[in-house]
Amino acid sequence: MNIRVKKVNENAILPNRATVSSAGADLYACLSEDVIIEPSQRILIPTGIAMAIPEGYGGFIFPRSGTASKYGISLSNCVGVVDSDYRGEVKIAVINHGNEAYTIRNGDRVAQMVIMPVDLCCYTECDSLDETKRGAGGFGSTGK
Repeated sequence: MNIRVKKVNENAILPNRATVSSAGADLYACLSEDVIIEPSQRILIPTGIAMAIPEGYGGFIFPRSGTASKYGISLSNCVGVVDSDYRGEVKIAVINHGNEAYTIRNGDRVAQMVIMPVDLCCYTECDSLDETKRGAGGFGSTGK
């Protein structure tokens, strides 16, 4: 699959896989100056790119595991979703869960995106649902 990517900022870096078998493609910060994220602070980081994801697919943005585990830098929305009909600049909602300020510089890898198929299902109102063994049990109902 080929994803068409448009630079909305001439300094943007196209998504790139670190290895040929990487599931996610790295997304890069496109900044005119360094951004310091204080502990518990949330910020939107521009990537400088827009893309055309094919219908029936979505771009799912995940934190980079090394940055999250070493520095506490993650995504404030846990997983970002880029819909196939979105054509604006992709921005990354970042949060600092760490105890120290963290600096993001232009060109830093800030997240990773996986393109996955989505079922464009419909939702239909009904009066009852089929019974299951679990039923309405949730949030720990199946044990520890």
